[in-house]
Amino acid sequence: MSVISELRMRPAALQSPRWDASVRTRLALAVVVMSTLLVGANLATPLYPLIRAELGLSAFHTTAAFAAYVFTLVAGLLLVGHWSDHIGRRAALVLAVLTGILGAVVFGGATSLPMLILGRCLQGAAVACAIGASSAALRDLLPHRPEWASRFTLVASAGGVAAGPALGGLLSLLPDPTRLPFALYAAFLGLLLVPLVLLDARPAIRPAAPARPLSALKPRRPAVSRTARRAFWSAAAVGFLSFAVFGFSLSLAPTYFAGITGYDSRPLAGLLAGLVLAASAASQLFPQRGGHGSGAAVPGLLVMAGGVALIPVAGVTGNVVLLLAALVLAGSGQGVAFRRVFNTVAQQVEGSQHAQIISTVYVITYLGSAVPVLGLGLAADAMGLAAAVAVFAGLVSAGCVGMAVLLGRTPVTASI
Repeated sequence: MSVISELRMRPAALQSPRWDASVRTRLALAVVVMSTLLVGANLATPLYPLIRAELGLSAFHTTAAFAAYVFTLVAGLLLVGHWSDHIGRRAALVLAVLTGILGAVVFGGATSLPMLILGRCLQGAAVACAIGASSAALRDLLPHRPEWASRFTLVASAGGVAAGPALGGLLSLLPDPTRLPFALYAAFLGLLLVPLVLLDARPAIRPAAPARPLSALKPRRPAVSRTARRAFWSAAAVGFLSFAVFGFSLSLAPTYFAGITGYDSRPLAGLLAGLVLAASAASQLFPQRGGHGSGAAVPGLLVMAGGVALIPVAGVTGNVVLLLAALVLAGSGQGVAFRRVFNTVAQQVEGSQHAQIISTVYVITYLGSAVPVLGLGLAADAMGLAAAVAVFAGLVSAGCVGMAVLLGRTPVTASI
């Protein structure tokens, strides 16, 4: 079936030879597409100081551009998070890659704040389309290993976000650093379309009614089954807290870290900004120990709270070693905690609802990287970046401790 036939939700008129890829290849393709789109969405992190100077932006403008991506992503998850169930995983990923190419071109060529925001909105739409499709494709390909499907999803998410700032920092050494990195990235996304289009796609898991196929694509009110409701809210709350830290790392952190290290190096800023995400991704590679269910997320939440609390301490003391330790602790704690609660909800959701429910989890999770960060940007303009980061870290740490206490009292067990 061709991509056009999938998008029309109609059987293909003629069957042409297609690439019948192995399960392993399909797994790799789903992971690469999702992580690549997240790389592009965070490529600009170490470049924001240059973009701010070039366009004359304030700290709040920078966080507003970042938040535009998040709010569009959230809206996209609500509007199109279930599409891949009806048009097929491959077609949804093709739409995501095409939107990602357009977003990279607009953002890279931005000459004003509105253009910058438009580019970020397109990037958010691309990631929204890819998240549900990729995670559901992994679940489809590993029907008897849901924990591995969740692990691959989290590695691709955290790894892609972590690699974005690091790669952006390295590409910033090229001529025209606010534009050329995005042109190269758009070209790479174009190459990814080739295997996607050639792939012999599997049929949609919930085919649309032949009489009115487009009705299946209408926006749906977020809904969670009764059996997965408690696990869902646990995952959403932990995700909100952890992505608040990610949002800080990917927006104002490079400027804050430069004040601690004393170095105005874009590659170094990118590496430091991605360190929390890299530690989170690395934590997904280790086997789970210490029980099942959301209650097992308590140690991770406490480690995350401690790591976040140490960030402003490192800022006051100017201690780079303490800063590195704080970022690693925050990221690894987040990875352990979110993996526990994410696995729990993923195991309690039926396969036919996986894309829709996981997209809904990410709706609340991604709000954590927008709403608190907007407040941080306003506070930074009003009281200075150091004081704003101290208040932000205190609130996030307190939230992690409170969530740990709540989950410790009312553990949510997985239905295995």
